[in-house]
Amino acid sequence: MGAVSDAKKAYRLLRRALASRSAVQRVRRRLATLEPYPEDHFRIAVYFADGDVNMYQMRQWYRPLAKLAERWPVVVLARHATAAEKLLEEDAPPVAFVPRVRDLERFVAKQDIRIVLYVNQNTRNFQMFRYGRRWHVFINHGESDKMYMTTNQYKAYDYALVAGQAARDRLSRTLWDYDVDSRTIEIGRPQADHYSGTLPYTPDDRRVVLYAPTWEGDRPSAHYGSIATHGERLVGALLATGRHRVIYRPHPRSGVVDEAYGAAHRRIVEAIAAANAADAGAQHLYDDGPELSWQLSAADVAVVDISAMVYDRLAAGKPLLITRPSDERASVDTNGYLSDCEWLTADAASDIVEEVERVRADEAAVARLQMWVRHYFGDTTPGVATEKFHAAIAQLLEKWDYWQAHEVGAVRPDEDDDDDEGDPEA
Repeated sequence: MGAVSDAKKAYRLLRRALASRSAVQRVRRRLATLEPYPEDHFRIAVYFADGDVNMYQMRQWYRPLAKLAERWPVVVLARHATAAEKLLEEDAPPVAFVPRVRDLERFVAKQDIRIVLYVNQNTRNFQMFRYGRRWHVFINHGESDKMYMTTNQYKAYDYALVAGQAARDRLSRTLWDYDVDSRTIEIGRPQADHYSGTLPYTPDDRRVVLYAPTWEGDRPSAHYGSIATHGERLVGALLATGRHRVIYRPHPRSGVVDEAYGAAHRRIVEAIAAANAADAGAQHLYDDGPELSWQLSAADVAVVDISAMVYDRLAAGKPLLITRPSDERASVDTNGYLSDCEWLTADAASDIVEEVERVRADEAAVARLQMWVRHYFGDTTPGVATEKFHAAIAQLLEKWDYWQAHEVGAVRPDEDDDDDEGDPEA
């Protein structure tokens, strides 16, 4: 039995290696058809070491980065062929495919990159940290109260661009000897300035409910996914009313660890198809597209798991329900919004119709929501977050100019002596 298992594993690894090699060849052929980038052109790089499975982390930054590039040229340093291929196909910033460290070195040597942005905590980020005399800045791929948002890895970056006061409070509570005031810059949620896309349905008097569950997680503390515990019942109840429209947008990794989640996901998709077949005017949607944008603003109410989706929706300032994890081992940070949010337990999933109406009409619930929106994202007036994002980049470029003009280790008169931001190893 062990020999059969080993053979299957070896076969999978071989297929993966062959697929990766084919992707590398396709990317290189595609790049060979493009004009070479001018030398000393790019000032800002986004380092992305993941494959296409985590492209959602990059996609949400496409539009904010496009706007940023109107002032300062931006390039994505793609380390994995499958991600580079997607970036080249999609509406992404310019791409440099640098699978090997020597490829990375050659590209960096020809450019004037002063700021490197990181959207996740991939361990290969460490290979980029070796380059000093440029700012390494964590921008993340979403705001949330998950453990991921307070990892000690924050200390590896020179700066972190965070959404608002909630993020600063979270880091202050958790990290030892981390100077939140000097190492973080608040920018709100720039993505909220770029909600766009054509609605794939014709609006009518139906109440639109977005159900956007996360995946099942790979360890008990991260068992936040609700597809198998809440999903089928709540979607079924909404489909049955004839008064609601369901937008079902599951995490792309749903079911990769636990087949029960995959099976529940497939049943939900089948139920949506059956409801549309029975009533063409229902226009329910299984949304597995690459872009998350219009969904956040179009839905009257959103039902989400503990994930960045909570805060993506919170930035839209509209009602939401959060599924309470059924696994008691799941880590829930109740110091922030989750201490005061509108929970939906697995037992209450069948009562989703009443819960949807409650969070829309309850004045106290609406007031609490708006208070937390301000706490997490500050001023959500359209355009303000983009201005903050650009101001943060301008501030870092000014600091780059200062350090470039002085010896490394010089102390600026208005900064504390223990500021290590000019240290190449910081």
